[in-house]
Order: sequence, then structure tokens, then C-alpha cells
Amino acid sequence: MASTPPGAKKRKLDYNVDQGTYDEFIKACSRKGFAPQIILEQAMRKFTQNGQL
Repeated sequence: MASTPPGAKKRKLDYNVDQGTYDEFIKACSRKGFAPQIILEQAMRKFTQNGQL
């Protein structure tokens, strides 16, 4: 019986962010049709690869 690889583990992040900045980010994501968590995951991945966003 073939097994499937385990899915990616998720980690909850707790950060204090300015309400205005948060609202702008969520509005921009919804206008573009992106999920906010995907944008953050990609930014974190890019930062770990080359040290800059």
C-alpha cells in the first residue's frame, strides 16, 4: 500500500500590527484575489533565500 507524504505543518504567528497597515494589506490582497497567508509565506520564503524582501 503506497503512502502519501505528510502535508506541510502550519504554525500560527502572533504579531502586533498597526490596524491601518493591516486593513490596507487585507484590502490589497482581496482586490488582487490573493490569500493573505500565501503572500506572507512567499515573502518569508524569499527572505530566507536571499535575505531581502
